Amino acid sequence: MSAEQVERVRTRVRLLVEITARAGSYRKGLVKAAEHLTPEEAVVLSDLAWHGLQVPQLRDVLRGGHVLVDDPQLYEKWRFTKGSHPRLSSHHRDIDKSVYPDIGMRGHVVREKLHGRTTQGTWVQLEKTPAAFGGPKLPRPSDLRHLVDYVVYKFTDSNVGPWGLSRMTERRPLYLSPVLAVPTSLTPPIARSVTRALRRIEANDDVTSASQELAARFPPPDRPDLAGELGAALSGRAGRGLFGNSDVWVTQTPSRTAAAVLRGGRSRGGSS
Repeated sequence: MSAEQVERVRTRVRLLVEITARAGSYRKGLVKAAEHLTPEEAVVLSDLAWHGLQVPQLRDVLRGGHVLVDDPQLYEKWRFTKGSHPRLSSHHRDIDKSVYPDIGMRGHVVREKLHGRTTQGTWVQLEKTPAAFGGPKLPRPSDLRHLVDYVVYKFTDSNVGPWGLSRMTERRPLYLSPVLAVPTSLTPPIARSVTRALRRIEANDDVTSASQELAARFPPPDRPDLAGELGAALSGRAGRGLFGNSDVWVTQTPSRTAAAVLRGGRSRGGSS
């Protein structure tokens, strides 16, 4: 970001913080910290806003809420040359940490921003106390305070963020920009129910044909797995996805010649 963009984001975050502070209490110093927002912090908060973060949700983020964003590119984008460092954490253990290590970053507002990869995208969480776990430095007193925050989390079931506590934990995360078109398998009872519904739709289509007798002579192909075609990404307009086989019309502005002919026809009709 340019200096002008950073200043604009800094002002916006400060105003948002002042707005959210009216609806709930923060630890002291947040508004003053927002005045010293670093360019790296501005990028992270701007990206969250771009992915749909709302003002009420900002309060949970600042209080340490666990955020999931279905955008894997954010993982690399938030690995800043200045300030980023490798970290160890217990989040998302299904990810190979040797390939996608967790990354920390210090800041006035985020205190300690921690982020990593998920199967579908990127996760991020703000922490109250920075820790040297996984870094080149030896353990420090702040690591002991970090362990105290962990004890608070275990007793309250709330993340300990830089500016308060949040119930948005890894088990109940804040989800931004979810990818809803992820393929998933149907359970056998649901698949059978969907298949019956699709066969009923096909039967109704046959009844409404121009000639019922002709439709009976040429039945549709017998496909054993109708539910498997639902939403299938096939070439052209094939597939049973929502509006997958619907006709699509493109309306365009008529040409000037056609418009002139139509206007002329109306005027001649009116004079006669």
